[in-house]
Amino acid sequence: MSASSLLKGKLFCSIYKSRKRADMYLYVPRGKGLRDLPEALAEQFGPGVHVTDLILSPERPLSRADVNKVMAAVQQQGFYLQMPPPPDPDLYLADGHPDRPRRA
Repeated sequence: MSASSLLKGKLFCSIYKSRKRADMYLYVPRGKGLRDLPEALAEQFGPGVHVTDLILSPERPLSRADVNKVMAAVQQQGFYLQMPPPPDPDLYLADGHPDRPRRA
């Protein structure tokens, strides 16, 4: 059985995390690395750290992204950028948080 028949309907990709921003990840085709990214994205993302290689499949959901959208973006534009989740409002409003709005 060939590798292409094993991967039919699936996508072999590499995942990199940003050194510039916590919880920002890039999914790219396996073997491509971070070369050929748009210049603005490469500047925003910074030098990436390889996290893992993964076979994406519609039958195997991702925890923080729609696997079908990730696969489509990687196939169409060569990457998928996963942004950090929004801040937890309960944490943001907790006493002692440095960004908590001050009470009048």
